[in-house]
Amino acid sequence: MTPAPQTLASFDDIAGAQSTASPIEQERFSSLVDATHQYFDLMYDCNVSRFDRVFAPSVQLHGYRDGQMVVWPAQTYKEILKKRQSPQSLNAPRLNEILAMDFVSTTMAFTKVRVRIVTMVFLDYLTWHYIDGKWLITSKGFHVESTDDARGV
Repeated sequence: MTPAPQTLASFDDIAGAQSTASPIEQERFSSLVDATHQYFDLMYDCNVSRFDRVFAPSVQLHGYRDGQMVVWPAQTYKEILKKRQSPQSLNAPRLNEILAMDFVSTTMAFTKVRVRIVTMVFLDYLTWHYIDGKWLITSKGFHVESTDDARGV
């Protein structure tokens, strides 16, 4: 049985808040929440057939791994996900939290999320652009917030 995702903010939670946003802004907000959940699903099941529905072809990922700054283009990260044993296949617990959302415009936004990948909890800063009718990640900065094992990162 797959563990239920733990999510701090859902669209339903946020949608009940008073809003002065236009219908287009509300649709973009709703679709960004949905896109963020697609990101969480990809991180959990590593099904790279959906990679292009989450990441723009030009995406770059930046962060520290094993004490070294790494920069990965889209194809490199797609290969990493493809080779990774998915948290889903390990029946690992899920943790998905949307910590912040900020809209620069109706075509550019930022989310700060927390996501668990097996023993590691990441804080990801995701820059999104609305491209061809959908939100895609164009930049990802990641940080290992904590790890369950004694190795550290």
